[in-house]
Amino acid sequence: MTINCKGTLVDLSTPKVMGILNVTPDSFYQKGRTPDIDSLLKKAEKHLADGATFLDLGGYSTQPGAKEVSVEEELDRIIPAVDALQNYFPDALLSIDTFRSQVAQKSVEAGAHIINDVSGGTLDEQMFSTIGQLQVPYVLMHMKATPQTMQINPQYEDVVTEVNQFLLERVQQLQMLKVKDIILDPGFGFAKTLEHNYQLLDKMELIGFGDFPILVGVSRKSMVYKLLNITAEESLNATTALHMIALQKGAKILRVHDVKEAQQAIVIHQMLGK
Repeated sequence: MTINCKGTLVDLSTPKVMGILNVTPDSFYQKGRTPDIDSLLKKAEKHLADGATFLDLGGYSTQPGAKEVSVEEELDRIIPAVDALQNYFPDALLSIDTFRSQVAQKSVEAGAHIINDVSGGTLDEQMFSTIGQLQVPYVLMHMKATPQTMQINPQYEDVVTEVNQFLLERVQQLQMLKVKDIILDPGFGFAKTLEHNYQLLDKMELIGFGDFPILVGVSRKSMVYKLLNITAEESLNATTALHMIALQKGAKILRVHDVKEAQQAIVIHQMLGK
């Protein structure tokens, strides 16, 4: 449960928090957007002060029905942000939320440490070979179709089994390329109904059969606010409840908008059994 981020060893035996930084104009949670470098740096500073181990930087909104963004536009959003974060917070561990190998390559060259791919390598056939060359930790997430079409009637015979099968098949491909640090993400909210999401959470300890660290991204998502008939802005309390369940199910990284509250959940969880 240790990952190597360019020589920095991160021990995941104690769960860690990944703070979300969106340099997009259309992310689903409005307060999570950082459309300029100044707001990005302020948000990053708060995330780090609140206890984030990782900062996850995204330049392409992957919410259902999100607009297509060109590679050039995604790079124009990401690379200046990586440069700024490196300059102001040189010790911060930067994750790049992208499904494009070119963005992954240039981001790591600019100083990023982790690639977080919502497509699990399905939307860019060069992604796995690029990760093999870069030898950086890789978040392998389950998703069907594309962000534009993934929520059009997603169907499974057994969502837990099918997600697990997908992830483990992709893991084998990565291991053939000598990728050492693989983190699994069940893909909550991606090509899944409300019921699918909670079935996955209920059996999450089965994902990867305990052989890989699990990243969970449920922060303020529709699986929270649609169930409760509230808004994303009103969903912090329910998100924290899901974070505690995820920790009890074995989550090692929580990807969140609200770092302080997630870190508090981890501290409480760590006291259990002591």
